[in-house]
Amino acid sequence: MLKLEDLSVAVNDRPILHDVNLHIKPGEVHVLFGPNGTGKSTLIGAIMGFARYTIIAGRIYFKGQDITNLPVDERARLGLGIMIQRPPTLRGLTVREMVQICGNNQVDVDKLAGKTNMCTFLARGVNEGFSGGELKRSELLQLLAQQPDLVMLDEPESGVDIENIVVVGQAANSILERDLRKNGQTIKKYRTERQKSGLIITHTGHILDYVPADMAHVMYQGTVACSGNPMEMLSCIQEKGYEECVNCAV
Repeated sequence: MLKLEDLSVAVNDRPILHDVNLHIKPGEVHVLFGPNGTGKSTLIGAIMGFARYTIIAGRIYFKGQDITNLPVDERARLGLGIMIQRPPTLRGLTVREMVQICGNNQVDVDKLAGKTNMCTFLARGVNEGFSGGELKRSELLQLLAQQPDLVMLDEPESGVDIENIVVVGQAANSILERDLRKNGQTIKKYRTERQKSGLIITHTGHILDYVPADMAHVMYQGTVACSGNPMEMLSCIQEKGYEECVNCAV
């Protein structure tokens, strides 16, 4: 689904990431830990193709295609989706209109809004006056309409209360096909039944209580320093901190 090869990225001519290697298979959800300022948001912004991130070395492959130099809109059409931490306010465009655009006018907006508790927001401007939890639900509503093959979530639990994080978790699971059912039972164990993949940035790890991950990585000093079991790595980070966690893995 996604393959990064020796990816190095700069922002305003300042190197942020170096030699990042990552491989996410179809149906897998990976979680990315790391201290502030180490490049986690830069990584997903570069994968999405945002203009402020300059790729100075390496390649990005998505579904087997080299997308290193593709513009954002082409990456979105191929099936890349993202939820950023601080989405902009779009005055003059309603949430309903935005969801219709994301779904290419082929989605039931009201049904999707019901999944994210956004029915009463459909006539409002996109993100206009929204709280932290409402911003997350608005972004997830758009992703539900888009149905990307790879969804990247930047700190989905940040600024979200307990009630909202349940909705966020349920919506994320729906996008990632973690709520697929077969013979009346939810498919949790066999990722071969799923095709959607995810990359989730988290500081607290709270989102893992609602969205199970298959693999975890620690971004440290601008690169992926170690990888392993998500809950084991989270426990190590909470107990010993990032530096000790990385040293133990090495």
